[in-house]
Amino acid sequence: MDHAKSNHITTSYNARFLVFNRHSMDSKSDTRSCIGYRSMIFRHQWCYRFLVPIALMMLESLSQANVLGDETEQVVPEEIQVRAAIQMALPLLEESSRGSAQQRKCFTCHSQALPVMALSEARLRNFEIDASNYERQIKHTVAHLRKGQENYANGKGQGGGVDTAGYALWTLEVGRYPADEIVHAVTHFLLASPSDSDHWQCSSNRPPSESSDFTTTYLAIRALKYYSNEQQQLEAQDRYKSTLKWLLSATPETTEDKVFHLRTLYYLDAPAESIKRYTTSLLKGQRDDGGWSQTNGMESDPYATATVLVGLSRTGQADCQQAAYTKGISYLLKHQTELGSWHVKSRSKPFQKYFETGFPHEKDQFISTSATAWATLALLLSLPPSESSDALRTKNQN
Repeated sequence: MDHAKSNHITTSYNARFLVFNRHSMDSKSDTRSCIGYRSMIFRHQWCYRFLVPIALMMLESLSQANVLGDETEQVVPEEIQVRAAIQMALPLLEESSRGSAQQRKCFTCHSQALPVMALSEARLRNFEIDASNYERQIKHTVAHLRKGQENYANGKGQGGGVDTAGYALWTLEVGRYPADEIVHAVTHFLLASPSDSDHWQCSSNRPPSESSDFTTTYLAIRALKYYSNEQQQLEAQDRYKSTLKWLLSATPETTEDKVFHLRTLYYLDAPAESIKRYTTSLLKGQRDDGGWSQTNGMESDPYATATVLVGLSRTGQADCQQAAYTKGISYLLKHQTELGSWHVKSRSKPFQKYFETGFPHEKDQFISTSATAWATLALLLSLPPSESSDALRTKNQN
């Protein structure tokens, strides 16, 4: 599909079917059932409720194609289906980030970092986003780091440790925020945490997103690669060498481990044969339903599936037309809720006072926000790149 047709589809869906207004809702009211919630969002969109599902069913039947590979028949998702799913998810991510920033002064990976990553990629691919809210999330992140600047400079950091620092700098990187004294205080903290270790250790136990040393290590390496200053470069290079040695001897266990293990190897220019070996291990975890699970004993879920797809794409280890990738995309399309989200059950024990961001799924909202951001990213990366995306993109932006 050429660029003009692509823009036409996006505009058509945005204008006709996906007018999304949630501000008339009371966030504390119990209106999140599929029927009640959906009728409030699309109150006057009768054409969406009745015609679009029929249209998508027709498109799905037309989109079936035989793809040669392991002698299996594979359904290739149509671009129009993918774009429609993205259009439904973006307003939820904006609402979540907006609601979190209004109610909390602190930065969070689920309500700032991951939504910003998805919104940034959407903007690169010519989807319309709320620019003022996007900029607000960057400013919110900077304000949080500014409050802890002295602690960072003293090697102490803020709550959440390296995970918070790493996700915050990833958010600023995506938002194209320039390095300054605040940023360099954070990179100083990362190099000091701890300086004699061959990797960075996670200080939380909130699976799946904050429970892996591989994720924490990736966050630190990425931040240092992008933001470390000239005075920090020598020490940073030493850390890269020791970390690569650790990665090549480590054994990742969970899907979160395997995804960020692979991404860090790629970021540190590991030998191609090592990257290929760990990619094969990650691909073997794909289930018959097209998804991946967080652990071997769990069922497939959107969070694990989306992080794998984004990881494979960002490391160049899977083409969006390969059978494994298209099966994963089909899984995500099948499991998107009628609200536009991807629902994942929380495995974490709450340690903060509960609050509503405006995202659905109540006490599962934070991990579901993360899953929705990753799923949106995976879908975006399955689309043909826009004419502007190559010019604006930083290396492996998300």
